[in-house]
Amino acid sequence: MRKIPNLRWYIAGLLAAATALNYLHRQSLPVAISEIQKSIPITNQQFSQLQVMFLLAYSVMYAGGGRIMDWLGTRTGYAVMIVWWSAANLMHGLVSTVFGLGSARFLLGLGEGGAFPGSAKAVSEWFPAKDRSLAFGIFNTGSAVGALIAPPLIAGISVWLGWRWVFFLTGIAGFLWAVVWLYLYQLPERHRLITPEERELICSSRPAVKPGKRVPWISLLKYRQVWGIMSAKFLSDSAWYFFIFWLPKYLADIRRLDIKQIGYYAWIPYACAGVGSILGGWLSSWLLRRGNSLDFSRKVALGISTAIMPLCLLIAISPLPLAILFFSTALFGHQFFSTNLQTLPADLFPSEVVGSVAGLGGASGSFGGVLFNLLVGALLTWYGSYGLVFLIAGLMHPVSFLLILTVVRKIEPVANFARSAAVPAT
Repeated sequence: MRKIPNLRWYIAGLLAAATALNYLHRQSLPVAISEIQKSIPITNQQFSQLQVMFLLAYSVMYAGGGRIMDWLGTRTGYAVMIVWWSAANLMHGLVSTVFGLGSARFLLGLGEGGAFPGSAKAVSEWFPAKDRSLAFGIFNTGSAVGALIAPPLIAGISVWLGWRWVFFLTGIAGFLWAVVWLYLYQLPERHRLITPEERELICSSRPAVKPGKRVPWISLLKYRQVWGIMSAKFLSDSAWYFFIFWLPKYLADIRRLDIKQIGYYAWIPYACAGVGSILGGWLSSWLLRRGNSLDFSRKVALGISTAIMPLCLLIAISPLPLAILFFSTALFGHQFFSTNLQTLPADLFPSEVVGSVAGLGGASGSFGGVLFNLLVGALLTWYGSYGLVFLIAGLMHPVSFLLILTVVRKIEPVANFARSAAVPAT
């Protein structure tokens, strides 16, 4: 059988495609909300509650999904997750009440929660440290691609076929991805398509992967590095979920754009988010290749992105073109930041617990999103203005970076990690 040179980058591309579907599915409701409201009345408070239903389930399964990945293995675990969330996405098109949308949203969050810990684990299995942040940048770009294509695609489907077909068609795409994934993904140690040179490059740069081995969460929570990742994700992801979920509604409610105009403008910030993912991963990897330490390389990238985020404070007071520009800057800065933050579990911990550590971080970030979405809904109900919301969102990343500096401290493999605490999976 013919081998595929540089197979690890094909794996990264497949992960990016899954992430794109993940974000296309979760963005379908926010982008189509103005059309959905024509048949299902939804207030700002109810809209925030719908996002809370998604994020609540997402936060639980982000942690649980990481455990599932460590237990079932990346190949089977990821396939289970995407089949689940694709079915839940399709369910959105079958309901006719706010309660039905909330139920579908909750089930979608349960499935999508496993995506990022699964991708983090796959990267830790397939990439040496010098390539890792770029690999994270590639698969993280999928979030921007999915969110980028969502406005024009969903607007087009809504106009031509109706909003329910948005969920039917995008759900089917997830099932097709799962088939490709099951065919292509295996660990590099036993992959039938990998070249001997690439297998040696990957396997010589990390300890052997031990599927089925797990470490109790209580053991992971003894490490300050885990708490640093969790607290940074709690704050920075809160801002991210606000931006991606509320951007289309902000454009409709405050800027008075219809579904076609939202499709015309809303893709721009998400395109900039994709550029931020790639550049954030590239910069960190470039600094490492120049001989800089892992600690220096990651912190420089995190610091640059942190300095960008407060520009989102200008959105509310700017005319539409500048508001789109500052939205774009905010999404660029977050993904620049997030790409490097997501590498930390793989930088700090061995492969067999990366899914669990990434899951704890993601669960914390999603729970932060739950609280912030509730706060956003309340502030908009009370004051009817986004100004205070943008102020809070603009401060999340600087505080997150300070937490990394003071709690995680030096970014390097955790010394004397208690592998002996691991127990065989049952």
